[in-house]
Amino acid sequence: MFRAVVLIAAVVLASDQLTKYWAESALSDGQTITLLGELLQLRLVYNPGAAFSIGAAYTWIFAVFAAAAVVAVTVVARRVTSRAWAVALGLVLGGATTHLLDRLFREPGFARGHVVDFIDYAGFFVGNVADIALVVGVGIVMLLNVRGIPLREPAAAGEQVSSSAS
Repeated sequence: MFRAVVLIAAVVLASDQLTKYWAESALSDGQTITLLGELLQLRLVYNPGAAFSIGAAYTWIFAVFAAAAVVAVTVVARRVTSRAWAVALGLVLGGATTHLLDRLFREPGFARGHVVDFIDYAGFFVGNVADIALVVGVGIVMLLNVRGIPLREPAAAGEQVSSSAS
């Protein structure tokens, strides 16, 4: 299942980075694209902080938290045998990884980079594909926890679960 986690994370990472590349090229002149009236628009924003630009002066701390999240999710994901958990952790790992890359390598500099946001939700906040993956992934994690679904599916009768990454 670890391969599935990594594959999902890679798809999130690629989707997020490609859509950010598109947003920077298509929306850099201040253009806004209306999708659903005032409810959903596309506009380019560079976010130095967390959600709602909270903590903009502490961008480097968000880089540290993102790195810790990537390491923690990777460690946990190595033990997963449940498909549902693999999907959830893949979404979280992909979102956290792409945010970490933004923090490390985007302007204004290493560990101070701003996240590229471009999906405007009725002026309430502006996000990106990684944010969607993180919210959905965390939502699935919460649902799995509430339902008591373990990270590791019980082995079928006569089957032995391998401890190696699959």
